[in-house]
Amino acid sequence: MNRKYFAILSALILIAFAGCQPTIEDFPVSNGNADFTRYVALGNSLTAGYADGALYKSAQANSYPAILARQFAKVGGGAFVQPVVDNEIGLFGNKRILGYATDCKGVTSLSPVLAEGTPVGLPGALAPVGYPVQNLGVPGAKAAHLIFPGYGNPAGLLTQPPSANPYFVRFASSATTSVLADAMAQNPTFFSLWIGNNDVLGYALAGGENNVGESITSMDVFNFAYNTLVETLTSGGAKGVVANIPDITSIPFFNTVPAMGLVLTEEQAAQLNGAYAQVENYIRTVVGIPNFSYGISFKAGVNPFVVEDRNFPYPLPKAFRVRQAKPGELILLTVPQDSLKCAGMGTFSLEKQRPYGIPQNFVLDEEEVQNIKTAVANMNATIKNLADQKGLAFVDVATLLESAKTGLVYDGITFSTTFVTGGIFSLDGVHMNQRGAAIVANAFIEAINKKYGASIPKADITAYPGIVFP
Repeated sequence: MNRKYFAILSALILIAFAGCQPTIEDFPVSNGNADFTRYVALGNSLTAGYADGALYKSAQANSYPAILARQFAKVGGGAFVQPVVDNEIGLFGNKRILGYATDCKGVTSLSPVLAEGTPVGLPGALAPVGYPVQNLGVPGAKAAHLIFPGYGNPAGLLTQPPSANPYFVRFASSATTSVLADAMAQNPTFFSLWIGNNDVLGYALAGGENNVGESITSMDVFNFAYNTLVETLTSGGAKGVVANIPDITSIPFFNTVPAMGLVLTEEQAAQLNGAYAQVENYIRTVVGIPNFSYGISFKAGVNPFVVEDRNFPYPLPKAFRVRQAKPGELILLTVPQDSLKCAGMGTFSLEKQRPYGIPQNFVLDEEEVQNIKTAVANMNATIKNLADQKGLAFVDVATLLESAKTGLVYDGITFSTTFVTGGIFSLDGVHMNQRGAAIVANAFIEAINKKYGASIPKADITAYPGIVFP
């Protein structure tokens, strides 16, 4: 074929082909058989947009429900108002940013540090926002809190223990209302419900209930509260989407400091073995426990940290009731790093010449981990069963984050649950950053599209910011 004609023919084919390609504008958006005119979101800090240890304006603006609402607007969704925190430091402070910190060894490196600035403090942080909101996410809320009248009563903040929540105080319609009542007052046509994390997370964050009295919500209480929420939210014909509770090992707060993370040289291992031998000899001969042995042994390379043992079999002072951590046990992100590096925490205190186990409030032992896993499995069964019974869309966040441990690829970018660099979680190690919120929002959209025959376009994850590096 003549090259000139071949070139012309090729150009014509390319032009015709390009004219047939769908564009973003051609995406056949549809609400399916769901009505997003009046959308309300119920939940806890994950719903509110809490991130980096605080509730602040830009993270709140890109909470997963806010992202959902923007996508719903493309298929007829109505207004979605949040109880705006007009501050980038947030309510009550404690916001973390990525900065530089110098450790006890004089080494300076990137680390989460407190953000500079003036947070919204009392009493301004409790001032009513003065308008109805559709984002009813309340940081700290458990399932039963959402149905509790008076959870937004300022007087309840002064009781012991408090019977109200300062975040709900800001936007509760009255002192006697509940989160659920305020949601129903808006006659919602569609709702999202992601609750239950705090029913186990409070216990986990405290290192187990033996430390500060935090306990896992009983299944009777959880089942009653969750049933009440779903029955009430669907009573007016509204459709909705619910999400389950992720496994705590998917959260950086519990998977960043490995229990098997003590790395020793041969010399260091020998020194520690000698130190424990001396303590054992003291306990046998002076304390009077013949044949006493910790069973602790160190070697060159990777070793388990030493932790306090709440089930220690001998009546020794607390500092001496220690053991080596077991595989599967978890060390919390809040464990003092300088104490690990320079004071002997997790090994042996040379200053005090005694064992120095990581305190219980920074450790989840195998029994506590199992308590959490059992509770999460039971609560997730309740959530899934009710979703099926009521014909609701269901989001398996637990599986999503489990998969993210090894990496998820979106738009050519790999995201994981690794702290700081993984791209999903914020600097508190518990809550999503804004890109993580977009990933979750897209999981919600997938479930909604599948359940209700909708064609809601997904959010562009790369359009949302992740952690900002200095």
